[in-house]
Amino acid sequence: MFKLEGHAVLIRKPTDLGEADVTPHEIYLGRRRFLASGLAVAGAALGGALWAPAADAGIRLGEVRPGPFGTDEALTDRKDVLTYNNFYEFGVSKSDPARYAHRMKTDPWSVTVSGECEKPGTLALEDILAPHAFEERIYRLRCVEGWSMVIPWIGFPLGDLLKRFAPTSKAKYVEFETLYDKKQMPGQRRRVLDWPYREGLRMDEAMHPLTLMAVGLYGEVLPNQNGAPLRLVVPWKYGFKSIKSIVAIRFRETQPTSSWMKAGPREYGFYSNVNPDVPHPRWSQKRERRIGEFRKRPTLMFNGYAEQVASLYRGMDLKKYF
Repeated sequence: MFKLEGHAVLIRKPTDLGEADVTPHEIYLGRRRFLASGLAVAGAALGGALWAPAADAGIRLGEVRPGPFGTDEALTDRKDVLTYNNFYEFGVSKSDPARYAHRMKTDPWSVTVSGECEKPGTLALEDILAPHAFEERIYRLRCVEGWSMVIPWIGFPLGDLLKRFAPTSKAKYVEFETLYDKKQMPGQRRRVLDWPYREGLRMDEAMHPLTLMAVGLYGEVLPNQNGAPLRLVVPWKYGFKSIKSIVAIRFRETQPTSSWMKAGPREYGFYSNVNPDVPHPRWSQKRERRIGEFRKRPTLMFNGYAEQVASLYRGMDLKKYF
């Protein structure tokens, strides 16, 4: 039990759980099979593929080991995770990503790394993934709109990737950028945001072992609508900080301005930590609705990860630096 600013937070310690302990058995029976064909047919009624994995990018999950920091809360139904998404590049409706994301091609895919580092360059997806062992981590995802999910993500610590580029002492922040392609991403034809989508983390946040570079979920390759082929998962922050379909990473000395900060600086701060004591200007953040549940539940400080990350913000005014 950890207490912070009047909040009692129950955190599950890292464990050596087996696969059957963390994910339904039937999902793991199909871990090495891609479900694209069957689920694509099922999703045709939606106007696109329900499951649009990045299989063409050459990602093979192989053996996936249980990772640390998981929660034993019930998983959100996989169908909800695949069909209820915020991914404005494909439209502002929650159903638009599942309907249109199959248009996005993930082969070839590369990520350009620049800025304050000794080894900048552009790497193909397979070269990015090759050195990393994949883990499954069951993380909560809390949206600023008031809904939440529990998802079994598959990936590797972001810090392990960033170290490969040897960031210098000037690298205080990391900025990320999403693919910008109006033909593949019809939502970018509307000026909902200043495209391409950008997000950022402080360097210590990016290097924290909780911060995950995700390549899959529910035992399968990450679907396009969920941010294929590479997306962040920063579980103690609101969902929009976990940028999808990443094509660029920059090490910066100065704090970047993220897309939502630029669109609404009074509503979306740089840190965007889950904090029930800091209301959104148009609604409270004290309670949330877990998808699949009727009753709302209290919002946990740092989304329930206070024990791991509260020290990052010691001495900071969390209402000023929201």
